[in-house]
Amino acid sequence: MVVFAYVLFKVSSGTEREVCQKIITFDEVMHADIVFGEYDVIAKISASGLDALEDFLSQKLRNVPSVILTSTMIISREYKGKNQRPKNK
Repeated sequence: MVVFAYVLFKVSSGTEREVCQKIITFDEVMHADIVFGEYDVIAKISASGLDALEDFLSQKLRNVPSVILTSTMIISREYKGKNQRPKNK
């Protein structure tokens, strides 16, 4: 079962772009964004299952230089906005 999750990152000040450029090289990362607020970066992740997600988080993401803290939110249900839905012909 494919698992999707959002990972929120706190990173060293001034390294947001470097962290994004590094994490988007991983196959599991669907996209990454720099954000304002309590966290600095957010990424959407796709993994083949919970074990694969745990391995990816602990072996790859948390070892990226300048990553101070991560918080993972597994997606239970996803809703697409009007502009993201398939168009009927």
